[in-house]
Amino acid sequence: MDRPTMSASLPPSLTPSHSRAEAVCFASLLLANATPERVVRLGLSGAAMAALLRRHFSPVPGAWHALAADLPTPAWASHAIFVVEMREMLRRRAHPMLHPADAADMATILATACLRPDHLWRDLGLTGRDDVTALLAHFFPSLVSENTANLRWKRFLAEACARAYGRAPAPAPGCPGCEAYGECFAHLRQTSVPIDFP
Repeated sequence: MDRPTMSASLPPSLTPSHSRAEAVCFASLLLANATPERVVRLGLSGAAMAALLRRHFSPVPGAWHALAADLPTPAWASHAIFVVEMREMLRRRAHPMLHPADAADMATILATACLRPDHLWRDLGLTGRDDVTALLAHFFPSLVSENTANLRWKRFLAEACARAYGRAPAPAPGCPGCEAYGECFAHLRQTSVPIDFP
């Protein structure tokens, strides 16, 4: 597997305990969301976060133990079907060399980010689209190769998920609040048809 292009220069507050690229990907996400208000937006339960930290950042710094211990139950009940389907679609498309828990955690993080109203890279706390592309190329490479139209990643993932379940492509729950919604989904705008009167 290729190493992602995200920055590998990590502050000492969260140092990977091995050289696998997954640690770099997760560190980038965790460090970008390292406050109680933001870490909850990753969508992981406290148990899942604690297990992720143990897999990649042992010994786990105390501040990270505390963040994981204080995580509430993920609050995406109003979009549970979307999150569950997106997680399952991503998990099935994960690179076969990944640890199943890493694939599941990244699938949860991405599915949860699709609920927020911005570009996926901003929702994840990353610096740009290239970071999302690198992350997806590492965890879900077949999806990256399918984005031949170079769609924005949140739109592409939502459409791939809909197709995986036999539905027509539709926006992710967070898409309507995004500044680029009109550009991404112009084809969904209703058009009026002139009526000829006699």
